[in-house]
Amino acid sequence: MDRNPSPPCSDAEEEEGDAVGNTVYSKHWLFSVLTRLIEVIAPAEPDPAASPEETRTELDEEMENDICKVWDMSMDEDVALFLQEFNAPDIFMGVFAKSKCPRLTEICVGILGNMACFQDICMSISKDENLGQVLLQRLCDSDSPTLLETSRLLLTCLSQPEVANVWVERIRENPSVYDCVCFIMSSSTNVELLVKVGEVVDKLFDLDEELMLNWIKSGTCRSVGPSVDDSPEELPDFKIVPCILEAAKQVRSDNPEGLDVYMHILQLLTTVDEGIQAIVQAPDGGKDTWSLLYDLVCQELCQPDDPPIIVQEQKTVLASILSVLSAMFASQTEQEYTRMRKSKLCYFLFLFYMPLIGSLIRILQYMEGCGKRAVDNSKESEQEESGRTDVNEEDFHLKILKDICCELLSNMLQELTKENTLEGLHQGHLNEQTCSCAFQNLLPLYFASVESFLEVLREADQTLADNLEKRFPSLKVQT
Repeated sequence: MDRNPSPPCSDAEEEEGDAVGNTVYSKHWLFSVLTRLIEVIAPAEPDPAASPEETRTELDEEMENDICKVWDMSMDEDVALFLQEFNAPDIFMGVFAKSKCPRLTEICVGILGNMACFQDICMSISKDENLGQVLLQRLCDSDSPTLLETSRLLLTCLSQPEVANVWVERIRENPSVYDCVCFIMSSSTNVELLVKVGEVVDKLFDLDEELMLNWIKSGTCRSVGPSVDDSPEELPDFKIVPCILEAAKQVRSDNPEGLDVYMHILQLLTTVDEGIQAIVQAPDGGKDTWSLLYDLVCQELCQPDDPPIIVQEQKTVLASILSVLSAMFASQTEQEYTRMRKSKLCYFLFLFYMPLIGSLIRILQYMEGCGKRAVDNSKESEQEESGRTDVNEEDFHLKILKDICCELLSNMLQELTKENTLEGLHQGHLNEQTCSCAFQNLLPLYFASVESFLEVLREADQTLADNLEKRFPSLKVQT
């Protein structure tokens, strides 16, 4: 049996006035299905021999077929409005309260999700406080398909500007939502569910900084057990970050869009000081975050055997990753944490220093290749107006990526030692071609960083330094 069978055709031609709006669907048939649904959740004579666990845990095949047809039909606005007029949301509330059938709950949430795609219905659903609370409770459900449909419904409502604030406030006032979301991100292996939950979190953080701050602080765990005055103070455990990382690890191989979502969530965290602290002051000193992001940049994304055009496809996820790496790097080199905590991550950063610099330069090289290709294409054919708009948008995102890449590269070059530079030369990350690309992109904005690096390079390879000075006369004049 198909998961969502095709909607039925109506006998509206035989029964004048039975059609729902301008559709061919039958009002009578919809009435009959909703009436049977009420009977399912409120049987007149429950079987006394059946245990609570056995009561209505599964739908019979005919009922499942019919309610799935309603699910498909609810994508039509006329049908959705008809369901709204028939008080279907109230019937579904009864399902949520009384049904012990996960499949039925999933379908009813899915129907509500389809109905919420239409603005007026979405406003009606959102303003119903009881229904709103019941839907948020579904996030604590143990059934993955129900969680997926609930997440889709929430994302639909959060994407409607007229009601988004209603849901943000409702979620802010329900601490259990945070716990449920963190549990899903940290424990689920359902990639589709993780992506949708990630989209909900991303949307929430983008809409409301206060909620994001609350969630960062909600994960702070203090001493467990009886209070003892002279007991050592435990470090804060920011739960939100490891949960995000765990979800990102699950989706990274199977869903590039999902990885993009979780990297953007991390980037949003770094827009507030508390978020950066949540990353770098975690019990592991930020090593898990740095390790994952480093691995993505240096081992998976924009690799040497990829065509330069790959940077176009990966520009948004790369921008998010490099933005987080840049924030972490700056926090370790500019802020004064305890000596132990600072060295904990700084040592880890420098351990993989040169491969990351090599990857940053390769990204810049690929962007140069994309730029040349775009120029060549523009000479060959005149683009239409819509095409020019798309290209301009792509250029905008590439510029953001370039700016972030250059900022991180300049900061890293300033911290290079002779030993690091010799290592980079030996491994092939630094040579005349890569250094020229770095200088070309960093000058003149990051002149001080380039000048600092050139001084160190003279100690490691005088010939290479001299060649670079000849290529970039402005350096020779001012050094």
